[in-house]
Amino acid sequence: MKTLICDCNRTMTLDRPALSRALAATPGASADGIHEAHSVLCRREAPAFQRAAKSGEDLLVGCTQESRLFLELAGQTEGAPSVDERPIRFFNLRETGGWSRDGAQATPKLAALIAAAQLPPPEPVATVGYRSAGRCLVVGPGERAEAAAALLGDALDLTLLVDRGELAQAHERVVLRGRLTRLAGWLGAFEAGWDSANPIDLDLCTRCNSCIAACPEGAIDFGYQVDLARCTAHRDCVAACHAAGAIDFERGARSEEGRFDLVLDLGDTPALAMHQPPQGYFHVPPAMPLAQAVLQLRALVGEFEKPKFFRYEQRLCAHTRNQQIGCSACIDVCSAQAIRSDASLKGKTAARGRGSVGHPTAGIVVEPHLCVGCGACSTVCPSGALGFAYPSPADLGKRVRTLLRTYAAAGGRDAALLLHSQEEGSARIGALGRAASTGRARGVPARVLPLALWHSASVGLDVWLAAFAQGANQVWVLTGTTEAPQYLQALADQMAQAQAIVHGLGYAGTHFRLVQAGDMAALDEALRAPPAQGVAQAASFVVQPDKRNTLELALAHLQAHRPQAAAMPEAIALPTRGALYGSLRIDAAKCTLCLACVGACPSQALSDNPEQPQIRFTEKSCVQCGLCQTTCPEDAIRLEPRLLTADGGRARAQARVLHEAQPFHCVRCAKPFGTLRAIETMLAKLAGHAAFQGAAAERLKMCSDCRVVDMYSNPNEQRITDL
Repeated sequence: MKTLICDCNRTMTLDRPALSRALAATPGASADGIHEAHSVLCRREAPAFQRAAKSGEDLLVGCTQESRLFLELAGQTEGAPSVDERPIRFFNLRETGGWSRDGAQATPKLAALIAAAQLPPPEPVATVGYRSAGRCLVVGPGERAEAAAALLGDALDLTLLVDRGELAQAHERVVLRGRLTRLAGWLGAFEAGWDSANPIDLDLCTRCNSCIAACPEGAIDFGYQVDLARCTAHRDCVAACHAAGAIDFERGARSEEGRFDLVLDLGDTPALAMHQPPQGYFHVPPAMPLAQAVLQLRALVGEFEKPKFFRYEQRLCAHTRNQQIGCSACIDVCSAQAIRSDASLKGKTAARGRGSVGHPTAGIVVEPHLCVGCGACSTVCPSGALGFAYPSPADLGKRVRTLLRTYAAAGGRDAALLLHSQEEGSARIGALGRAASTGRARGVPARVLPLALWHSASVGLDVWLAAFAQGANQVWVLTGTTEAPQYLQALADQMAQAQAIVHGLGYAGTHFRLVQAGDMAALDEALRAPPAQGVAQAASFVVQPDKRNTLELALAHLQAHRPQAAAMPEAIALPTRGALYGSLRIDAAKCTLCLACVGACPSQALSDNPEQPQIRFTEKSCVQCGLCQTTCPEDAIRLEPRLLTADGGRARAQARVLHEAQPFHCVRCAKPFGTLRAIETMLAKLAGHAAFQGAAAERLKMCSDCRVVDMYSNPNEQRITDL
């Protein structure tokens, strides 16, 4: 790969020999092209770019500002492969690193940014398709709906659902009168329902205005509906409309529905009130101009696709089991309402052998057409059942690891990884860099390594702790003004978990925090936070596709290389909100060892002992979903969020007995079955029951085999064949 970098008219300090040495020492990185000095590559030195474009090598350019110009130059360069055949990639080296008050010390950071940019693009993911024929429902008051229709009528097939206001005289499109009662769907697949109760049918109305002239109360205006509060039943309008038959006071209220590809909502409050509405839905309140929505709507005719941002493994999901609800973190955090509980299968059973079990696919449903790719569901998912796929954790982990390894190899210290969204976050960092180039700000510090994500909420505890173990002194997440409140809360909860873990292991300082992208001065100051205590030796593991595996690798490294002066606790208490690790407390006075909790546990953290009545627990596997707690009929279980660190963390992987009881032995064969307490409780509850007296009561003390033998060997037992 050939990499071209430019000091942008000598406004950046580029130590090319040092950059070349750092890249040459980084596995997989290339120093080809770094030694070439360029100051105005996009202008006077453009022939150098054209020569590189003709070389046939993979080409990477350290400038995003002039990417359009470079692509045009490549297309006009004779002998250069087309960008479809050999894409040219661009990355930002200027605002993110070069334009800073300490830019002269930024060589390790610039080397890290170059090495990360040289990595191949992430593996492609599946796509989600949309098809729109341009059938658009416009909802709102008459005058504004007509104004919008005038701007859209030549491009879209319009239906107006008007709730009030006057209508145009010309009957140029379908106009319905009513109140929207239901709206659901997405681009190309909206379903709407509305109620209509007015005597005038707008579909039959010719807008001849004879009803308006005939009405003595003035109850009809140019909205062509009867104001029933003013109408006194003269019915002169009915006579005036006799030929058209559009007015019928005997017509009852009607509920209608329709399917549409697009929706323009002009109401005061949005019909779809989620923070992230579906593609194809636009709400434009009265105070907002129509222009932007109109331009977007006109472009939404045809076939479209987007990435399928998530992956879901039902076998790992801790949402529901045995008709009980456990973890609902993904449902609660989704701002697009794209995730729901699978009510159609929850509590249903499926055949297995001679019996039945809970339905194997009962869990959650993620609608890919509604998903907007925030990734917050994967961040809060305790089991890893939901994962972000664009890019995958492994791809993102490789990029983070490359950044940190190159930065350290080039002599960088106290790296702070700054994760930010691809759009708003990049814009904020770009603005800060521009301000720094003119002396109005200090800019992104030399130790801060920005990394763009599709969305800032898409990365969570596993990647953060892995980055810290791999040498990041701190991990910060830059949040913008458009984030959903539940995203900010989820990120704060997960950062509290991460901070509690590293503090408990003895690392001093603030390692994880949200950086609010408010005004530029506040952002500039926030990025100047002092470093914290990091790991003495960077980890070499790679981020795994499975969230829990990555966490275990990171925790093992952090515990093995913790500060020596710190005392190691037996366990680290974790905040309750967002806990991914923890133990259980069982009230021995309440527990009857019915083992309902064992059957409910989705992660096999709870198990029984076939040899004796015991509940065994493997803390490493517990995801703190709470299914055991909600399932327990005796209300004997409580969650205890914590990280067990005893025996160097190995105790987490070892099964231990949480509760055990004395077994009850069959009075006939002495075989153990059940527990002494459970049988005694049953006998006490059934002592007064007429069906369990005498020999029948004695059978309750027998195992299932002996109970059958006793019934058939007792000569006094009445049999159905004797009746």
